[in-house]
Parts: sequence; structure tokens; C-alpha cells
Amino acid sequence: MSIVEWNSESAGALNGNGRPLSQETNKLPKRPLHRLAAVRRQQGLSQRNIARRLNLDISEARLQEEETTDLPLSILYQWQKVLEVPIAELLVDSDAPLSPPVMERARMVKVMKTVAAIVEKATTPSMKRMVQMLCNQMLEIMPELADVAPWHTIGQRRTLDEYGRVVERQLPDDMFRRSAR
Repeated sequence: MSIVEWNSESAGALNGNGRPLSQETNKLPKRPLHRLAAVRRQQGLSQRNIARRLNLDISEARLQEEETTDLPLSILYQWQKVLEVPIAELLVDSDAPLSPPVMERARMVKVMKTVAAIVEKATTPSMKRMVQMLCNQMLEIMPELADVAPWHTIGQRRTLDEYGRVVERQLPDDMFRRSAR
């Protein structure tokens, strides 16, 4: 079988649903990769102006500006220079959860805050000793937790229905009026 025959055969290949594979890959949802068009509009620049500054045809600039176009970093840096914004402004924020190491660290900080709060509240010597042992074990696992402060224990948070003390203080009605000169 020649390459041409193989290519034509694979082009006619069907998936489990009887659809051609080429159609199936085109139906995958495309996610936005960058914000070039939105930032360009915020900066008040036209596509023609951008194309001229980047030494591109306007059609090529339009193609690069499509949010699903996968661009190399070098091109993103060219756009960044022309748009005069930080590179982070051109990228789409991910809705993905935190990476596993960052998530683990956040959980460890929460546990250490609880341990530090228990250290403050421990009254008996045996309880203090156990909590100190737990604190030392946490620091063995992650030494950067040494400076973690305990949870706030002073005061109580207000509900949305409660008002703060500022509402109780009344200001004179004429305070905001301009004095007639």
C-alpha cells in the first residue's frame, strides 16, 4: 500500500459512531488561548494599524487575533510590544483548579493555622506538649510553615443582616452642605 492510498484510506476512516474521523476532530470545543482582540480594542487600535506595526497582511493579523489560534511566544511578545501592555494581559486566565503542589501547600497552611490556634488555647501541660509535638511534626514536613499565624479568634463576624457601629453614629445634616460665602 502506498502513502497516497493510506492517506486516502485514513481520510475515509470512521469512528465508532460512523462519522469520519476528520469531522470528529473539527467538532472538538476550541477554548480561548489569548485575548489579543479584546486588548487591541481596549487600546483603541484598528486591525489595520496593528498589521502595519507588526509588518503583516491584515488577513494574517486577523488570523493571529482569533482567540483559538495557537501562537508561539515570540508572536505574543511582538503583540505585547505593539499593544504596550504586560504579557499577562494577553493571556486567558485558566479556570482550572490549582496545581497539586500549590493545593497541597494551601491545605498545609490551613492545618498549621489550626495547630497554631490550638497552641494558643492549650491550658494543661499534657495538651501543650501534644500540640507542640504536632507543631514540630508539621514543621518537619514543611519548614516554611514556621511563620503561619493562628486563625483570628477575636470578635465575631457580622451577618449580612447586621449593621456595623458606623450606622449607629449619626452625622449632622449640614455637614455635607457647602457654606454660602
